[in-house]
Amino acid sequence: MFTQFFGNYLLNQRLVSPEQLTEALELQKTTRLKLGVLAINAGYMTAEQVEEVHNAQQRMDKRIGDIAVEMGFLTKDQVEELLSSQKSGHLLMGQALVDRGYMTTAQFEQAMRSYKAENSITDADFTDVQNDKACAAIRKFYGLDALRNSKTYTDYISLFFKNIIRFIGDDFTPLDPEQITSYSCMNAAVQKINGPISFVTAIEADDNAYIDFAARYAGEPLNCIDEMTNASVGEFLNLQNGLFTVNISNDSGMELQLEPQENSVGAELNDLAEAFRIPLAFPFGTVNVIIAGV
Repeated sequence: MFTQFFGNYLLNQRLVSPEQLTEALELQKTTRLKLGVLAINAGYMTAEQVEEVHNAQQRMDKRIGDIAVEMGFLTKDQVEELLSSQKSGHLLMGQALVDRGYMTTAQFEQAMRSYKAENSITDADFTDVQNDKACAAIRKFYGLDALRNSKTYTDYISLFFKNIIRFIGDDFTPLDPEQITSYSCMNAAVQKINGPISFVTAIEADDNAYIDFAARYAGEPLNCIDEMTNASVGEFLNLQNGLFTVNISNDSGMELQLEPQENSVGAELNDLAEAFRIPLAFPFGTVNVIIAGV
């Protein structure tokens, strides 16, 4: 989850443009992570040292790792460790931005250090979407601490990110949220959750983003908004909400019921309380998640 929020951090710091970030998200699937970025992320080398090694490689026929060892910047064990380490999405995105010339290696180094320091996170936190640090980041980013049901909202959004990553893809960036009291949908799947606490939830997008989101979940090409497309988005929302109600029951003994999901064009959501529009920017467009008390 911190991988996705790192993209938002780069946007808010004006280190990249939305278009550049979108391109990097598309390219990260085919990007080869280089030793220099891995070494910077691990704190073994500085951007200046990486640049020095790259310059040296232009004068000799040797691998980057061998040159770094010869120059005293890395040990052989560190090279092996870096080459076998998990290739996290935020590093692939950063590598893509550096490869395209949208960021320098030094800018990437500074951004990573600042982001980790501000959020008190380690590399292990980047792959854990359910730990306490992730929940704290969600509460802070979406301003949930002041809500009556802060924990419930946090749990819902955390689970949503987990399901997006698992079933749709990790190539998205959370954009800044918007508190709303009403919302006019374009294409939407809507489902209410009833019980001691009640919510209305929705997944909404324009035509192209709605179709591509549905296609990813269905695992097959979809070309228009039809019954199959609506069913796919609705099934994902029902999956999310079903898991959420099970978790609530297991954790607190509170029983919640799901109403059948509805798909519509131009749906109007009105009289919403403690409501948020949560935009997620994918390479194919922006998908909005709506969660509101009723």
